[in-house]
This record gives sequence, C-alpha cells and structure tokens, in this order.
Amino acid sequence: MTDIPDLLLNDGTAIPQVGLGVYQVPPDDTAALVRAALEMGYRHIDTAQGYGNEAGVGEGLRASGVPREDVWITTKLDDPFHGDAAPAALDDSLARLGTDYVDLFLVHRPGDGDDVDTWQALESLRVDGRARSIGLSNFTRDGIERLVAAHGVVPSVHQIRLNPRTPQSPMRRYHRRRGIATESWAPLREGKLARDPIVRRIAARHGRTPAQVVLRWHLQHGLIVFPKSSNPERLRENLDVTGFELTRTDLAALGLLRRKP
Repeated sequence: MTDIPDLLLNDGTAIPQVGLGVYQVPPDDTAALVRAALEMGYRHIDTAQGYGNEAGVGEGLRASGVPREDVWITTKLDDPFHGDAAPAALDDSLARLGTDYVDLFLVHRPGDGDDVDTWQALESLRVDGRARSIGLSNFTRDGIERLVAAHGVVPSVHQIRLNPRTPQSPMRRYHRRRGIATESWAPLREGKLARDPIVRRIAARHGRTPAQVVLRWHLQHGLIVFPKSSNPERLRENLDVTGFELTRTDLAALGLLRRKP
C-alpha cells in the first residue's frame, strides 16, 4: 500500500489525494482496470453516470477484495437528471455500483437554470447518507455563489480542468477562501505536458518520469488528482508520487508553462 495522503474536506470527510479516473475507459475494460488499480494500492476511483462504466467500477471493487469502506468512490450527476430527478438518478448509480452510498456526488456541469433545485436535492442526499459528500464540476464562481446564497451549503469539492499549463489560479484562490477542495481533471493535459522540455528536464534531475513530476506539482499545490491510464506500469508510476519533492526552482520553472503557446 502506497502512502497517499488524505485531504480533509469542509464536511469532515477525508479524501485520498490521488486516485484513478475512468473517463473514456470502455465499460468492458473497466472492471479489470479498477481491480488492478485497487490491488496496486489505489483507494480513490472517479467515475460518472455519463461515462457508462459505473457497473464496471463496482465489479472491479468486488473482485479486488478491498473492503468498500476503504475505497473512495466519486460519481457525477448526468445532464438530463437535474432537480427532483437527482435522487432517483443516484439510486440508479448505486445499483450499478453495487453499493448503498457514494463518497462524493457531483453535479457534472451547470444545467439550464434548475441548478438551485438540484443543489438542494444533493444536500438531501448528503443528509440521508446516500452521498457522504457533495460538490460541483465545471461551474463558474458566480454559479457557485448562486447556489450557496440559495441554500447556505458550500460544496465540499469543485472539479475543474486544471494543470500547470492551465493553473486556474483565480478559481483556486476563491476555493481557498470558501474552504472548497479543488480537484483537477486533465491533470496531464491529455499527456501533452509529459512531452514538454521543461517537465522532462525536471524529471531527469529527480530520476522520475515527466508524468510523476506533473502529478507531484498537483499534490504540492494541495490539489486532488486522478490521472487515467490502462497501462500497468504507468498506473504504478502515477501512484508513486510521494517519495520526492519539487524544489522552489522546479515550481517556478513549471509556472512558466502557463505562458507557453
């Protein structure tokens, strides 16, 4: 078991800072991938209703033999199921996952004006225990503030596209003020950052892979990250990001990536 740190959320739950994302993983391949990841030491799986592979996540969890309570599972509310439809949609996810709760339930993206009702529905799911934590994905600051103003419930997590090339600094500052944890999707920028000369030079100095350097950047900025890979060697590498530390010079060099074309 690797020593992946947890981050404490504003609702008192603790989320593993590194996980496995299963976006675009074919449903028929998901169970084997999740099982392999859990056997390597992963304890955080990020899926969504729209990915079509929740059943595979549940199958992989059961096949791994890892107790349900030791694994953090995130899923996301698909676009058609806003407002009053959210509880039934989560029940369908739970049936596919084969569990009676998820650790984190996110609104996948803003809807067509009914997000206040949806957010209220998610809070009811948190209260009754079907979702241990609730949050948002791909919202704007104004969109988040509208939901908080309507119900007084601050999201535990906001998941956004974030990496050294697109560091989302204003949104991260807002999250810190609000006590919202930031999750990074596309943390490696679809693999492009692993080919960047700056990243590769830093990796060579540390004796690490370029992907490990980028993932370490996320960890040192207090971000939650869940890269995707179906390659067993890369799965292990993506989890092995706690045994080194980027220097101030490294972080400054990586900060230059946001200015690159």
